[in-house]
Amino acid sequence: MKKCARQGFALVLLLALLFASISAQVAATPAANGTMKQLGSIRKISGNDLTLVNDQGSEVAVKVAPGARLLRLAPGQTDLKSAAQIQLSDLQVGDRVLVRGKLAGDGVGIDAAAVVVMKQQDIAQLKQRELLDWQKRSVGGVVKQVDSAAKSITLSIPGAGESKSVTVVTSEKTSFKRYSPNSVKWEDATDATLGEIRAGDQLRAKGNRSEDGSQVAAEEIVAGTFRNIAGLITAIDTAQGSLTVQDLATKKPVVVKVTVDSQMKKLPPQLAQGLAMRMKGGTARPVSPTGTQGGAPANGERPRGGDVNQLLGRLPAASLTDLQKGEAVMIVSTQGSAGQSPVAITLLGGVEAILTASPAGTGAQSFLTPWSLAGAPGGDQ
Repeated sequence: MKKCARQGFALVLLLALLFASISAQVAATPAANGTMKQLGSIRKISGNDLTLVNDQGSEVAVKVAPGARLLRLAPGQTDLKSAAQIQLSDLQVGDRVLVRGKLAGDGVGIDAAAVVVMKQQDIAQLKQRELLDWQKRSVGGVVKQVDSAAKSITLSIPGAGESKSVTVVTSEKTSFKRYSPNSVKWEDATDATLGEIRAGDQLRAKGNRSEDGSQVAAEEIVAGTFRNIAGLITAIDTAQGSLTVQDLATKKPVVVKVTVDSQMKKLPPQLAQGLAMRMKGGTARPVSPTGTQGGAPANGERPRGGDVNQLLGRLPAASLTDLQKGEAVMIVSTQGSAGQSPVAITLLGGVEAILTASPAGTGAQSFLTPWSLAGAPGGDQ
């Protein structure tokens, strides 16, 4: 599937589990009637007063009472007994905190007797480790088949002019998440089951691979039903953040919303030509992200078909103002629901040569997946 909200669902889930565990320990502390808890991020600090933004987006005023217990939770730590004691001066804007105390006299704020904090830099480190884990141990593709009896999923791994199959094996310990039909945000993904996965879904699984790479023992899976759109732009509305595309497959116009979470890239002409040659089965030399033929990726390896999205990820970001009416684009979007336009997840401009190589757009779309948002687990492998 940068923003990593933009945080990946695995990180959000991990933080939620950590604070849920700590919350239970804090709640177990004897307290008078009127005790309450609040989880959020620090927006403002003024003396002993904190302003939190909770997970619902509301501000909460917190006054840290004299003698309040302040503890710093290290990444992965769930036991308050080993948490480090800190001072109020150690708190910073952006830190994630769980506070417990009494309802303030105004009936709205909290007079905190305990504050458990996960520092902003710790969260960043945790996020980076989780992202690297997804990059190293995940695989993504299109679902070809779901075998409920064997609890396995067969994926078609995308590539430019080539594809391969990988079997994802699940167990009772495998966690499942599914994208909302109207959101590209990971935090809007909901808990799911194997039974909700269908052929044609996009899926990414994290786990250990077999030696030959043909199987993955999945620990975490995220899936969604996405829409592929390829065609010419007929209108651009920068004020509304949308564009209209004449879809080659349906022959109908489609209005696609573009948000801050949408990833937009534009191919240099030489890069587009190189990818088109590979789709046709040609022998074009490797193409660098700048469009120069004969170059090699930064790691010195020749790009394989399955690495196209890694290559695209190195291109600079684009915006609606970089696109023009009549330009060819390929888009992976949300499905959208009744009365709502699909939202672009990945939008690629400058693809005239690619669509010429695959007029229906299906071959071209085979290597353009929704996993290239930096908020998605693993980027593209």
